[in-house]
Amino acid sequence: MNDKQILIIGANGQLGRALQKQYPGAVAVDSNVLDITDRAAVENYHWRGIKIIINAAAYTNVDGAETSDGRVVAWKVNATAASYLSQVAKDNDITLIHISTDYVFDGTNHNHKEDEPYSPLSVYGESKAAGDIAVFLAPKHYILRTSWVIGDGNNFVRTMLGLAQKGINPSVVNDQIGILTFTSELVRTINHLLSNSLPFGTYNATNDGEPASWADIARAIFKIAGFNTAVTDLTTEEYYKGKAGIAPRPLNSVMDLTKLHLTGFKSQDWYNDLESYIKQEVA
Repeated sequence: MNDKQILIIGANGQLGRALQKQYPGAVAVDSNVLDITDRAAVENYHWRGIKIIINAAAYTNVDGAETSDGRVVAWKVNATAASYLSQVAKDNDITLIHISTDYVFDGTNHNHKEDEPYSPLSVYGESKAAGDIAVFLAPKHYILRTSWVIGDGNNFVRTMLGLAQKGINPSVVNDQIGILTFTSELVRTINHLLSNSLPFGTYNATNDGEPASWADIARAIFKIAGFNTAVTDLTTEEYYKGKAGIAPRPLNSVMDLTKLHLTGFKSQDWYNDLESYIKQEVA
């Protein structure tokens, strides 16, 4: 696999940065270079020599997508743009890798499998589900369904560390259950699929380990970082009470990793990756 045949879209995001470390020779673009919501820009891009598109771009402001303006942007980036990339991949015999989310489900199932029917609760979830459906039309595609992503950017771990450093004891929801996914783990998964030319389709791609609530994860962060910071547990309903424009969240975001593991991939435990991540952050 030649890095120079890879196009990374969403280069400045958490995953985009991690992908550039794995594939330093890849072409990496953001919206200022290639606006994937512009059909003509996508169609007229110089696709010659590109064999793999990794679409790490997304509108991820879950609550912002509930606004009239945010709704439009979410659908343009997460759904319409995905359809443009899918068509280009089909027309040019390109493999398309697309990042999906736990938000395409309503969170009522205990362990989400790849073939679970879509049941999004929010505009963001709806737009991502529509993007998945568009990507299905590309003959060579991998859809990676992930959750609770942590990497080089604004994220929950950095927010909690910042609060602890300021001496703030946070209130954190305790009824949303899932597993952190570090961008390093997503990159490992992508590289595994590509390097082994595995069958195309949808794969759940998160870290492994014991599912935990956001409140549990906050406590783990403080313990690893050496802070005596107290966490107050709240339900999602309590946390957002009185706040307007809040999108509904799936309460269970745990992904079944059986399909991926049957390919020979061994997922990393989220707690171990969290320890490594925090050591780098506080060094």
